[in-house]
Amino acid sequence: MSAPLYQLKAEFFKTLGHPVRIRVLELLSRREHAVSEMLPEIGVEPAHLSQQLAVLRRANLVVTRREGSTVYYSLTSPEVSELLTIARSILSGVLAGQAELLADLRSATPGAEPPA
Repeated sequence: MSAPLYQLKAEFFKTLGHPVRIRVLELLSRREHAVSEMLPEIGVEPAHLSQQLAVLRRANLVVTRREGSTVYYSLTSPEVSELLTIARSILSGVLAGQAELLADLRSATPGAEPPA
């Protein structure tokens, strides 16, 4: 019996739930990158980057191609890039709402009831 769709979605989002993996996907949204190009951009040890790239490969979010001794990574689908763009838009809206709330709190007079 196959897993319910909501469970598969949860596993998918768990895969995305690591800052290094998100940063890798952001870089690959622009163009393919060799591991050596990603290292200075991401700022982690090579072994840690390799581990995170393996997770993304197992989830079929990235693919590799070899040119000599250099391994290049790219996204398997442009929808991955679109998902990151949508996430950014959602976060921008959330943070804008929080900034408005903070401004309201700062402008409230001491001892007054906060706005509803």
